[in-house]
Amino acid sequence: MTQYAVVDPATGEVVKEYPTATDEQIESALASAHATFKKWSKSTTVSERAELIRKVADLHNERKTELAKIIQREMGKPLDQSEGEVEFSAAIYQFYADNAEKFLADEPIELLDGEGSAVIRRGPVGVLLGIMPWNYPYYQVARFAGPNLVLGNTIVLKHAPQCPESAAALQQIFLDAGYPEGAYVNVYATNEQIAEAIADPRVQGVSLTGSERAGAAVAEIAGRNLKKVVLELGGSDPFILLSSDDLDATVEAAVDGRFENTGQACNAAKRIIVAESIYDEFLDKFTEKVLAKADGLAPLSSVAAAERLDDQVKRAVDEGATLVSDGSRNGAYFPPGVLTNLSPDSPAAKEELFGPVATVYKVADENEAVELANDTPFGLGSYVFTTDPEQAKRVADKIEAGMVFVNAVGAEGAELPFGGVKRSGFGRELGRFGIDEFVNKKLIRIAG
Repeated sequence: MTQYAVVDPATGEVVKEYPTATDEQIESALASAHATFKKWSKSTTVSERAELIRKVADLHNERKTELAKIIQREMGKPLDQSEGEVEFSAAIYQFYADNAEKFLADEPIELLDGEGSAVIRRGPVGVLLGIMPWNYPYYQVARFAGPNLVLGNTIVLKHAPQCPESAAALQQIFLDAGYPEGAYVNVYATNEQIAEAIADPRVQGVSLTGSERAGAAVAEIAGRNLKKVVLELGGSDPFILLSSDDLDATVEAAVDGRFENTGQACNAAKRIIVAESIYDEFLDKFTEKVLAKADGLAPLSSVAAAERLDDQVKRAVDEGATLVSDGSRNGAYFPPGVLTNLSPDSPAAKEELFGPVATVYKVADENEAVELANDTPFGLGSYVFTTDPEQAKRVADKIEAGMVFVNAVGAEGAELPFGGVKRSGFGRELGRFGIDEFVNKKLIRIAG
């Protein structure tokens, strides 16, 4: 079997294989992206590029069902969630189409001394390399490609080996939208080929969403070659519950925050931290809801992913945790479960559980909740639920994470920056900040 293949996680069936790129094809992709940048970015206006990305949004909506079925085959995502991902991706492209001219307008600088004027003019930097994961095959690309194509950068995109069909579908959308050859180029590259591409002088920046190990490897090569990187890596996001005036609704939020995409989201609410005054009632209701999800739960992205989670859960139990679940792993299907009594000092407590298992902790008060929330190598997102507005602000300020959502899950938006700190990476995507990562902020100073 070649490296790139669609393997139905529900059945293990190899649906279709795709040939890995040759070195000559990688060279052709880089040369095409570089040549297109030199010509296209200079000959088009922001307004013209915004209309192209608007067409990409339209094509996502037109092909929503087709695109959704593709990623359902590739990584097992339920059809309704797959369609939701396509719609959100379209909204991101639409957002940059609507706001590009405002975001990229000249920014005047008030001079402290001397006559004349000074402005910052934002412009593209060149060819960018994107390395994307399997869990959100369209959304991850939209976060990266949308702002950068409007800016005038060109894109070479390596998708995950299990997502070749969605990768090809995206390539076709950009061509059908009217982009020239070389503006967006999909490559079925090996890791070795990507390492060489990062070092290639034609590539000016790299964006990766993936594991800590992959992020460290990419950052090391990029650093040696003086390339900027944006990294969105793992997460073990806390869901802090301090008080609630509707515990049933809060339980639903915790379940939704943990189990979206079958728990395979970097910013899922993986560690549920609950004040002892409501811990017992919450745990009973939460566990009941979690076990009820066993019926109809989708498979994980692969058998390997399910085996990895199975090993993590077994080690947690060996280290003293209590697991409440209903069933055992069956191929790529993993039963939903709740882990309690896991010591925060346990090695398993420091890991990211990528699947339908939640860890629940009891804490005495706000201070202990914050301390436990921050006791992780990760710092992507976080969730705070409380009926006290001042407490919400206080806790949000203390949490070491790139994002804090108060009394809400699933509140991400195209206009809101996404990214983390610590071992969750650096840089931001989406919103105004997402278009400001791979940009030349050129100073133009004119004397009086």
